Amino acid sequence: MDIEQFRKAGYQAIDRICDYYYSLQERSVVSKVEPGYLRQHIPLEPPEKGEDFQAIADDYQKFILPGLTHWQHPSFFAYFPTACTFEGMLGDLYASSTCNPGFNWLASPACTELEAIVMDWAASFLGLSPAFTNASGIGGGVIQTTASDSVLATVVAARARYQREHPDVKLEDLVIYTTSQTHSLGSKAGLVFGVHVRAIDVDLDDQLSLRGEALRNALEEDARIGRHPFILIATVGSTSSGAVDSIPEIREVAKDYPSLWVHIDAAWAGSALSCPENRGVLHLEDFNAFADSVCTNFHKWGLVNFDCSALWVRNRKNLTEALDITPTYLRTKHGDAGTVIDYRNWHLSLGRRFRSLKLWFVLRGFGVEGFRTYIRRCIELNNLFAQQVKTSEHLQLVTKPSLALTVFRLIPRPVSPDQPKFSLGPLNELNRIFFGRLSARDDIMLTQTSLNGIFCVRLAVGAARTTEEHVQQAYDIVSKEAKVALESWEQTANTAGAIIVA
Repeated sequence: MDIEQFRKAGYQAIDRICDYYYSLQERSVVSKVEPGYLRQHIPLEPPEKGEDFQAIADDYQKFILPGLTHWQHPSFFAYFPTACTFEGMLGDLYASSTCNPGFNWLASPACTELEAIVMDWAASFLGLSPAFTNASGIGGGVIQTTASDSVLATVVAARARYQREHPDVKLEDLVIYTTSQTHSLGSKAGLVFGVHVRAIDVDLDDQLSLRGEALRNALEEDARIGRHPFILIATVGSTSSGAVDSIPEIREVAKDYPSLWVHIDAAWAGSALSCPENRGVLHLEDFNAFADSVCTNFHKWGLVNFDCSALWVRNRKNLTEALDITPTYLRTKHGDAGTVIDYRNWHLSLGRRFRSLKLWFVLRGFGVEGFRTYIRRCIELNNLFAQQVKTSEHLQLVTKPSLALTVFRLIPRPVSPDQPKFSLGPLNELNRIFFGRLSARDDIMLTQTSLNGIFCVRLAVGAARTTEEHVQQAYDIVSKEAKVALESWEQTANTAGAIIVA
């Protein structure tokens, strides 16, 4: 393909992308294909000779689009949003057009310098302490791929710091602390690094928040058996329920354990810090005061196309001393002089993408005001859905709504006031039937979860094109399927005499 052929194909690609977004609302949210469908359309061996690009582009339309779940659909309420804005698309396009691995400043100075600047922009409008900024010269921010990679980097740094301070401690005695509601990234870090992971139980009575007493009890218990917790992954906005750990209480406990690295995983909820009214609920002041690292994913609720996970550390040397491998061929005079950031030492891989370009495009295109407007609108729409659940005859909130996330379940209404309540097992079975009906639809997508044994359904608002009308439609669909599931369950289940288990 020469330059003019590229120009023509590029024009067509943009036209087709625009047509896709014009038609998005009319598409099914969930793909209708069956497993293995693509093998029926695409040869299992590559072509010997190059093909005309028009044929390739047409095959994308015919075979790939039908197999996509449309995360940007206004009726996509599953998982958490994956942002996809036009500003971010263009940022990705420009970054791809001049691709370079960006492993040190000299590889392309703009890649490093723009990242350092926009990470400081982001820290500022999220309200993070200046201690986390690159401008501080001590802390700093770096863009990782996902929150899982951010955790891997911080676990490496925390382990190295702990072993420097406690050189006699064996690797097998180290422990990563999570909670029973922490994202799977904590367990995965334990698998990767071969260290114990302890998940501290959290209670529904505490809104699934890690409390200081539970943390202290775990620390004291591990100390008695010779184990050494070296990092706590505290969550601000958990995946299952949007739970926020009690950061003020964790802060008090951490004062007695200065070697414990505290990482704040705010992968989803961190974007809500852009709105000052959310900062108290998310304990910003407290984790600003003592946390060692903070992560938020702009590719979730932050309008930036996947992938763009922002990680800030209070002391960058903890990362660079743990991860600095500099063979002769990577050395430069600027790096040796320490006058530049070499971001390869801030994460596990060597090469890296020019992700800061799309973050820069988005922040400039929306501005802080536009970013906040989007966050507030998502929260308002979720409150609309949650309020209807509260007044529903058969639906029940399992936890308090968290920002743009609602977790609920189906509860049968007793036939009479003196009828025994239903036990947890039958209720879970009812809700599996309920969710099965919801997940069988292709015009909406929600996800399931389990909170301390309670089977629940999640609805997360975040698609940029979701409106009040779409949320109302979602509630109408949920109500309709709840009624059908309840009727089916009542016909087949004998629930007389059962007692509910909270």
